[in-house]
Amino acid sequence: MTEKLGKTLQLLLVLAAIFGSNYFVPIKTIIEPPYAYLGLLLILAGVWLDIWAASFFKKAETSFKLRGKTTSLVTDGPFGFSRNPIYLGILAVLLGIAVFFGSLIAFLYPALFFILFHFVVIPMEEKWMEVNFGEVYLEYKRMVRRWL
Repeated sequence: MTEKLGKTLQLLLVLAAIFGSNYFVPIKTIIEPPYAYLGLLLILAGVWLDIWAASFFKKAETSFKLRGKTTSLVTDGPFGFSRNPIYLGILAVLLGIAVFFGSLIAFLYPALFFILFHFVVIPMEEKWMEVNFGEVYLEYKRMVRRWL
C-alpha cells in the first residue's frame, strides 16, 4: 500500500469513527445550527494551515516526516508562531468536525488527539530534533510555543 493511500485510509477511518459514534452514541447535543456551521470554518482553517505549513517544508526541500530525510529546521511562516502547525491544523479540523456535529461524543476525538500528541508524539519528536539540530533547535524551542 502506498503511503498516500495509507494516510487517506487513516483519515477515512477517523472520520468513520466520528460519524459512527455520533450516530450510534449521540450524547447530548451542545451546539446546534446555525452555530454548528462555525465548525466548517474551523475545518477550512485547519486544512489551510496544514497546506501552508507543508509548503514551507517543500520550499526548504526537507521532509516533514521524522523517518524522511529532514535536512533543515523550518522556522518561518506558521512555524514562527507554532512549533507544530501541522498538528495544530489537524486539531482544528477535528474540533471543526466536533462543532459541526455538536454532540459531546464528537469532542472526544480532538481531546484524544491533543492528549496523545501533546504527551507522547511531540515529546518524542522534540528529542529527535534536539539530537539532530542541537542548540539551534533548543533556541527555537525557547522562542516559539508548542501549540500557539
